[in-house]
Amino acid sequence: MISEDTHSKLMAIKQSFRLFMDGTTSRSMAQKGMGYKINWGVPFHELRKMAAPYTPDYELAIELWKENIRECKIMATLIMPPERMSPELADVWTDLPIQQELAEMLAFNLLQHVDFAPALAYQWMASDRTDRQICAYQLLARLFMNGNEPNERGLDEYLDQVSIALQNENLGVRHAANASLQKLAMLGDNYEQRVDKLLAGLQNS
Repeated sequence: MISEDTHSKLMAIKQSFRLFMDGTTSRSMAQKGMGYKINWGVPFHELRKMAAPYTPDYELAIELWKENIRECKIMATLIMPPERMSPELADVWTDLPIQQELAEMLAFNLLQHVDFAPALAYQWMASDRTDRQICAYQLLARLFMNGNEPNERGLDEYLDQVSIALQNENLGVRHAANASLQKLAMLGDNYEQRVDKLLAGLQNS
C-alpha cells in the first residue's frame, strides 16, 4: 500500500506537469508514435530539475512508473536508487513494450548505474522485442564509453548479435546498435579492427 507521504509527492508531481504543458511537442511526439496515455510534452531538462528534490526515492519511483504518463515514467528512471533496482524489477518495468524514448531513458538514467548492467544488456540484445534491444544497445554504448571491456566470449556474442541488429527493419534498433559499435571501436585498436571487419563483411554480403 502506498504511503501518505508518497501519495502526496505523486499528486504534487502530476499537478506540476500542467505548468509546463507543451501541446506542440506533445502532438509531435504522438505523430511519431510515442503512444502514452498522457503526454504533457515536458522537456527532459525540466524533468531532471523536477526530479532533483525527490532523488533518490524507491517507493516514489515505483509509483511513478505505474502511471501511463510519459513524464512520470521518465522521472521514475531519475528517482529510482540504482542499488535498489534489480533484474526482476527491470523485467517488471518492461513487461509490456515501452516507447523508444523511454527505452533510451531507462538505459541512460538508470540501468547504466546498476551492477547487473552487462548481464542485462546481453540478455536483452537477444530479445525479440525492439524496445528491449534498443535499451540493450544504448546501455552497451554507455558501458563501452565508460571503459567497460567485454571478454573474448562476450565480444564474439556481441558482434554476432549486433550484426543482426544493424540489419533490423526498426530504425531505433539500427541506431542504437550502431551507437554501441562506435563506442566499442573507441576502446582500442583491437576493437576498432574487429568493428571494421564486421562492417566490411556486412557491406559485402
